[in-house]
Amino acid sequence: MSEKEPIGVIGAGWVGLVTAACFAEVGHRVVVREIVPEKVESLRRGEVPIHEPQLPELISRNSERLLFTTEMDELLDGPRLIFVCVQTPPTYSGDADLSAVQRAVEEIGEPDGRALVMKSTVPVGTGRAIQREAPGLAYVSCPEFLKEGTAVKDFLEPDRVVIGAEADDEWAADAVEDLYRPLGAPVVRTDLSSAEMIKLASNAYLATKISFINEIANVCDEVGADVTEVARGMGLDPRIGSRFLNAGLGFGGSCFPKDTQALKILAGNSGYHFQLLNSVIEVNDLQKRRVMAKISKHLDSLVGKRVALLGLAFKPDTDDMREASSLVLAARLDGEGASVVAFDPVAQGPARALLPAVEMAGSAMEALEGADVAVLVTEWPEFAELDWADVAKRMSRPLLVDGRNFLDPVAVRDAGITYEAIGRPSAGDRSAVVRVAPGSEAEDADR
Repeated sequence: MSEKEPIGVIGAGWVGLVTAACFAEVGHRVVVREIVPEKVESLRRGEVPIHEPQLPELISRNSERLLFTTEMDELLDGPRLIFVCVQTPPTYSGDADLSAVQRAVEEIGEPDGRALVMKSTVPVGTGRAIQREAPGLAYVSCPEFLKEGTAVKDFLEPDRVVIGAEADDEWAADAVEDLYRPLGAPVVRTDLSSAEMIKLASNAYLATKISFINEIANVCDEVGADVTEVARGMGLDPRIGSRFLNAGLGFGGSCFPKDTQALKILAGNSGYHFQLLNSVIEVNDLQKRRVMAKISKHLDSLVGKRVALLGLAFKPDTDDMREASSLVLAARLDGEGASVVAFDPVAQGPARALLPAVEMAGSAMEALEGADVAVLVTEWPEFAELDWADVAKRMSRPLLVDGRNFLDPVAVRDAGITYEAIGRPSAGDRSAVVRVAPGSEAEDADR
């Protein structure tokens, strides 16, 4: 069997590490170039700087195939396919900051038969612009569709692989397709602009589905319907499907908010008003604040009250705090005069700098001790296993707002706790289902 060709990866962030580790897992030697020396040193010691299930094991198991370096020369010594996995955050105007992408193109220098494979999410037209700036450098758009918490599985068992290239770069597109062929996924071959748009359109559609069910939940609150039953009935229609129909506090993470805004900006810069997407963004912003109304039904004032947040990360199985609902909620609670305490199994480290006024507890039970209100923010499985009778005894006033419709309402109420959810009747729930679903409203498709 011939040796698999080496691969280069620029950027040792979430996408870069998952891409590198998974390609190493299927037999490729991978050189990862990262500009932060401390991160390179920690990776060489086997220390993974992000929380992603299975990723540390993959990096450890394939350490002989993975080279982490700060030197561009080492990256370019061998690999002809260079995957760009750098951040493209929004600027103050809302447009993507492509400075890291441009720096990577400049540092690659002379093409020398190499191809740049773009994994980072970029505006439509970026590929063609780079081709004009760096003639001779082959360019392939290969957007990623990974979800935090299941990224390794998503990479090794993809539902599709999108490859965009122009006619002159067909050899590079063929080479990228060869890399993914062992994974057995359907391959979409298209032009550069269409590949770039597929990524933005996919995330915007999923965000739309989330905001829609949250709007339905808000109506259910007004008319006494149960959004979990409504979503169950809707989801059985194959034209709709059940995923991303869990109502709650709205979507977060690094991609849904960023990509919906990016598509809105792209449309606006092109002279088109994307009215539906504007509404999706507005609904999501407002949804994160609706917990306050749930609390106000039971408390006249939050001044001096102790509020426990169960979960901080934007979704379970990650320590990512980007656009997390907890950030908005903690700020609102603090503004109302409440004392906020929180517990998250993995995100408290990143959260401390973002939430300096929030007390970090050592466990869920410690956070709940003496609390007047508890809000479930992140649907970590361990929260579903709490002893609710014990919780009721520990809380000063047993009031719980389930911001993800995640808990068993009957078990919580039977323990003597006042239970509020999103779009569900306040009392007498017929359903006692604990929902642990990967398609929760917080789920993010990629980085």
